[in-house]
Amino acid sequence: MLPFINTPFVYIADRLGASPDELKLIFSLLLSYPLAGLLKRVPDARPEQKNLFIIGVSIFYLVGLFDLWSGLRTLFISSAVTYAIAKYLRTSPYMPWVGFVFLMGHMSVNQLIRQFANAPSSVDITGAQMVLVIKLSSFCWNVADGLVPDADLSPFQRDRVLRELPDLLDYAGYVLFFPSLLAGPACDFAEYRRWLDTTMFAVPANLDPAKRPPTRRKRKIPRSGTPAMKKMAVGLAWIGAFMAFGSRYPKEVLLSDEAGGTNFFRRVWLLYAVGLTTRMKYYGVWSLTEGACILTGLGFNGVDPATGRISWNRVANIDPWGVESAQNTRAYLENWNMKTNSWLRNYVYLRVTPRGKKPGFRASMATFVTSAFWHGFFPGYYLSFVLASFIQTVAKNCRRLFRPFFFSDPATLKKPLPSKAWLYDPLSWLSTQLIFSFAVAPFVLLNMHDSFLAWSRVYFYAVVAIGGFTALFASPVKRTLKKELERRIAASTAATGTDTDASAKKPIPAAVPLPVAAVEQRAAIIAAAASRFIDNTLDGNESEPDAADLPRTDKFAQTHEIMGSGLPADPAGEIDDMVNELREEVELQRQQRKATSGGATTTSAEKTSPKSALKRRA
Repeated sequence: MLPFINTPFVYIADRLGASPDELKLIFSLLLSYPLAGLLKRVPDARPEQKNLFIIGVSIFYLVGLFDLWSGLRTLFISSAVTYAIAKYLRTSPYMPWVGFVFLMGHMSVNQLIRQFANAPSSVDITGAQMVLVIKLSSFCWNVADGLVPDADLSPFQRDRVLRELPDLLDYAGYVLFFPSLLAGPACDFAEYRRWLDTTMFAVPANLDPAKRPPTRRKRKIPRSGTPAMKKMAVGLAWIGAFMAFGSRYPKEVLLSDEAGGTNFFRRVWLLYAVGLTTRMKYYGVWSLTEGACILTGLGFNGVDPATGRISWNRVANIDPWGVESAQNTRAYLENWNMKTNSWLRNYVYLRVTPRGKKPGFRASMATFVTSAFWHGFFPGYYLSFVLASFIQTVAKNCRRLFRPFFFSDPATLKKPLPSKAWLYDPLSWLSTQLIFSFAVAPFVLLNMHDSFLAWSRVYFYAVVAIGGFTALFASPVKRTLKKELERRIAASTAATGTDTDASAKKPIPAAVPLPVAAVEQRAAIIAAAASRFIDNTLDGNESEPDAADLPRTDKFAQTHEIMGSGLPADPAGEIDDMVNELREEVELQRQQRKATSGGATTTSAEKTSPKSALKRRA
């Protein structure tokens, strides 16, 4: 640490009631803005100078500001060993997995050290190492893809593939990219390289010159000051809100005797308020880091050829409005820590699945375990993950069986009834927020005792609700709801002349008068289509995230079977897949044993037959 640099942070921290490391973190995030402005002014033709500038700033952050000599050593070990694995095991099909296991194991050691140190207000290297695991495990896969023909790669993989290893200076700049060093967001090396050589900023040749992104002097990086400053303002607003609410709703309030003596609704409010206050900190930090990345130009994500408007969301990691207004579990989780969600989907879930196979239970379980271990080893993390899986199962059934009743045309989920706006939507939002307030409390409290104490003070309302709905959907009520829904869909289809098959959804012309037998046949077809519609519709959410970032080739699965944080979209379905996979394996092994036994019997018979004896004598 530089001499005397700690003194002003200690002085301010004593008066604000914060820790010096927390203030240093905010200072480093704000300092990244003027430094990003300087980085942007390094000539485009001198990428080596950009790398050296990035490395120098990051070393100042780690050593000069936080005194993390051991942290610098940790990052060096992770990055150096990963580069060696990618270089010397490049032709091995196991190379990406060797790198992944090493990175996860190295990070786990440091997470356990932090957990036993029990100093949550201090800044250590585990946060930066979590980001580095995402970057370097992706790097290993991108290098491995470099040996695969383009025809066998998905569009996403072709966009990120590395046909040759980068030089060490570019690699070090990627590892130590200072705007996202301590808190993310992560990006792939191909994106960093395109930013470094400015090929990222190429615009379509047919774009109207009047709509080309404005630049300064001879730089290719478009002007990004305005969107960056907006992100910084949003981030500072969230940090200010966190400081204002943090003193009133610290996590300790959930465990205090005073909270235990209040009424039930007050305790539920405290649970929600503590969760919201905790999220404010992440909203602020991730907005500030995204703004700094935008200022360097890395946030550039293309130009709309129709309007000339630039998209700066390449490294977006959080959508606060999407989380706080979420009416279902998918929307809640998909808008949280989005770059981590993308990593889990593209570099774990789809990589575990062999080419030509559909992702199943093993892929979902591998993704779930990876996400859990990536976060750390506090028991509270696992309580939240397990409960969230059950929540998703119940939420999926609720949306599938209840939501269509609030549409006049349940076949297409269009023409919502007035009751959807004033009844279903508010109830969906309230239930989602209250259920997740309960589920994420262990994520905040971390240990088992405090988590169960906080849950007990609200009478385990989420567990009771999940158990009640699980029992409801295991009863004949589910069958009754499904039949009524099928009847309504069939009636709606017959009236509008549309096909409700989820794989088609193409309108068909209204039928002319038909004989009775033909009418009955068509009614049967409509009823069957209605049943398929209910079974195949995931959860009927017209605002679900687009799957454009997933591979779209026949050789790779195109699926929404996992959600944010690595949770399976349908845990009950995953269990069914597991049972089916086990049955298939048992049956396959039985057939193999039968074939082997038959072959052995035949061989034995041949040995004892007269003809075989004659052959042996001959």
